[in-house]
Amino acid sequence: MIEEVNIPEDRKGALIGRDGSAKDELESRSSTRITVRDSVTVEGKDPLMVMKAAEAVKAIGRGFCPEKAILLLSDEYGMRIISLQGETDKTIKRLMARVIGRKGATRKILEQETNCLISVYGKTVSIIGKQDELPAAEEAVEKLLRGRSHGYVYARLKK
Repeated sequence: MIEEVNIPEDRKGALIGRDGSAKDELESRSSTRITVRDSVTVEGKDPLMVMKAAEAVKAIGRGFCPEKAILLLSDEYGMRIISLQGETDKTIKRLMARVIGRKGATRKILEQETNCLISVYGKTVSIIGKQDELPAAEEAVEKLLRGRSHGYVYARLKK
């Protein structure tokens, strides 16, 4: 089976890693072969592992480091991508700032309270976490993006 994934040019170096180490690790753990050209091709015999490896490649393309993206090879982890496509550049910058917070404080609190990982990159906010923890993290980010106060979101996470 073959999956093709498009990732930003500036993230291909992160996918490959120093001397190919990140790509080699991902290939080894997923029993796939990854080819990086204009797009990234993931090939393998096990369709499920090909899909999981492609999801890990997509996560690296959305700003996660390879060590965190490899979590997606496990059945218990998943990823959600929240797109801000269609918003103006000024609005996207403001919304991203709401999710990141001053010196990364908001993102850190969200990650601690939900046990998920959050990446803000390009026009997306991406979340990696265990399947049962993803909905709370996604809901918290969505509420922040819709303008709810940080205090409100934090209080809802504590419950």
